[in-house]
Order: sequence, then C-alpha cells, then structure tokens
Amino acid sequence: MAYFYYMIKVLSILWNSFKMALQELKVNKLRTFLSLFGITIGIFCIIGVLATIDSLKTKISNDLSGLGNNTIFIDKWDYNGGPEYPWWKFVKRPTMKVAEMDFIQKKSTLASNIAFFTSTSATFSYEENQLKGVNLYGITTDFNKIQTFNVWKGRYFNETDFNQGSPFTVIGFKVAEELYGKPEKAIGKTISYGGRRLMVIGVIEKQGSSMIGGFAYDQTCIVTYNYFASIFNPDNVNPYIMVQAKPGIPSKALQDELNGIMRQLRKLSPTQEDNFTCNDVAQFKDQIESVFGAINQGGWAIAGLSLLVGAFGVANIMFVTVRERTSQIGLKKALGAKSSTILYEFLLESAFLCIIGGLVGLFLVWLLTVALGAVLPFPIFIAPSIIFLALSICIILGIISGIIPASIAAKMNPVEAIRTK
Repeated sequence: MAYFYYMIKVLSILWNSFKMALQELKVNKLRTFLSLFGITIGIFCIIGVLATIDSLKTKISNDLSGLGNNTIFIDKWDYNGGPEYPWWKFVKRPTMKVAEMDFIQKKSTLASNIAFFTSTSATFSYEENQLKGVNLYGITTDFNKIQTFNVWKGRYFNETDFNQGSPFTVIGFKVAEELYGKPEKAIGKTISYGGRRLMVIGVIEKQGSSMIGGFAYDQTCIVTYNYFASIFNPDNVNPYIMVQAKPGIPSKALQDELNGIMRQLRKLSPTQEDNFTCNDVAQFKDQIESVFGAINQGGWAIAGLSLLVGAFGVANIMFVTVRERTSQIGLKKALGAKSSTILYEFLLESAFLCIIGGLVGLFLVWLLTVALGAVLPFPIFIAPSIIFLALSICIILGIISGIIPASIAAKMNPVEAIRTK
C-alpha cells in the first residue's frame, strides 16, 4: 500500500512539473524560446555531428570491408601516402608477378585466400550503345572469396574458365544497365572493346558508390587473369597480390609473415630495404578513426558553448519562475507540502524545459538527415543511442540549471512567501 502511495505521489510530481513547463512555454513564448534556443542549437550541433559521423563511419567501414576483411595487399606502392611521399623510389620497384603469388601460396601458413589482381580501363559497347571509362579487372581464382560482391544474374567463372582463359566476363550493374537497357538482358550477349568481344555470363548485384575508391563493381567488367594476360602486359598495369588471413589470425601477424616470405622470394640481404610493401587494410580504419575523433571533438566544443548559453537561459527562466510563484510556494508549504516536493517539482520543470529544447534540436537534425540523404552518396541515420544521449544531456543540463532556483524555492518560509506579492 505504501509503495502504491509513493508511486502516485511521484507521478503527481511529474505531471505537475510537466504542466508547469508547458504553461511557462505557453505564457512566456518569446522568453522561453530565446532561453531554450541555446539548448536547441547545442543538441542540433552535437547530434548532427554524431549522426553524420556515425553514418559516414558505417559507409566507410562497409567500403573497407569491400577491400577484404583481414587482408594484406602486396604491391610495389605504399598506400600510406602523405605530403612527402617518395613516389620516385616506389616507381622503380619491380611489379608483382603471378609466380610470386604461387610461391606465397606454398610458403604461407597463415593465409587462407590469395588472389592476383590486374586492372585497366576501356570503352565498351553493345550495338549502338557505348560506355567509356569502364574498369577491366583481371583476377585469379580466390578473388571472389576475398571480395564481397554477389552475382545478381547468371553465374561466376568456374575452374575451366580460369584455366583456359575463356573470353567470358562478369559485368557490373551499371554497365549492364547502360549498354542493354535492362541488366537481365545482358546474360548471353556479347560486349565489345578495342575490336575484341567477350560473352557476358553474369551481372554483379548493384553496389553503389564507394567513399574510398577501391573496387567500383557497378562500372566494371571482370575477366580471368589468363584471358587478361593474353591481351595486356600485366607489368604495365600495376598488378598486386591480395592475401587474406585465416580466421582468428591478426592481419599484423600475416603482414609480418608475408614480409619474410617476400624478402626470401626476392633474395634480399639483411641490409637491403624492401622493394615491395605489404599494405594492411586495417591501417585505413585506424587513420579514419583519428580523423573522426578530431571532428567529434570540434562538434562537442561547439555544442558545449551552445549548451552552456542554454543552461544560463534555463536557469534565468527558473529564477524568474520562482519569484513569480513565491506566494504559490508559500501556500503549498502552508498546506503541508514538503520542501523536497517543492525541490523536485522545480528540478523536473527545469529538466522538462531542456527536454523540449532538445526535442526541437532532434527534429532539426532529422530534417538535416533528410536533406543530406538526398545529396550524399550514403544515408544519414540517427542511432537510438544518440537519441538517448541527447535526452540524457537535456535532463542533466536541466537539473544543473534548476538546482539553485529549486533550492531557493524549497527553503522559503511559508509565512513570508504567502505575504509576497
């Protein structure tokens, strides 16, 4: 019975505080709006930044996964880049050879899948339709085990296709759409480039654009390496070797093993520096995390200033509210209301005011996500955890802003308060 009475009392305090907050908003619209504007802008800044960064991180993480999870790219180029990138040194390095891939397959104990990759670009056509700048990829057997793409219609290459270098191709969704009108019509048709023809045996599922470059499958024609090497010189198109670690093996361990194997393969003495680079895809994630961390800090700094201004605004509202309701407070205390009840009512009212400002900020962020989603190459979403964070900030800020005015109201002498006009 006592528990039920306590719950009724709590709900009554919550309801009265909520009504007072709405009444304050209704009676003093301009004053309340100006005071809550800082809260709204602060929540808009921090939640807008967090939502955009979370969405961007998700997109880039998916794009990085498309490069291959736990994968090392062995190339003559170092992917770290930078303003002092010594390209003149890397350009002199020998290119990767398919025989080196075979050697790694025999020596490596940590690798699960290994593929050789070459690429160039060409203009492809079908009847009167023509598409420029199409990527032509030459790949070996394990490529589709490392990469994340699905064949939407038709089939992928089989072992015979790889061994014989059959003039077959698996094309991207956009290539099929541009050249054949409807992508499903591409299966069994021929596609031409440079006076040569390929038969389309499969169409890749639509991938969308990538934020980090990588493999643009929508704009791609894939052929087997043996076919590619019969037409082009692989040494002229910067080939590289993709090596994926076995489950449970860290990419760093695989990278160290591959460094040793490649030095052995190329017969480098201990004093000679590497003439290759084992690029770890995971390093890009670390670099991206540091960039996003800096952006987050900037967002929090801007939001912090706005929230601080908003907190002073809400505190000002509560001071004015306490002064305006002094006689009501005295009457409540004379009728038996406890000081703690008065304290809680004003704290909750302050929290509700901040929540209202925060909800307006969240609404503005939602409008922002709709607008940005229409122009950016990835959707913007507001995660439930971000909404919870926003509401938590509002509640904490409301309590901090209202603690002094609420304490003043709770400590009032009922007789003196009733006499106040």
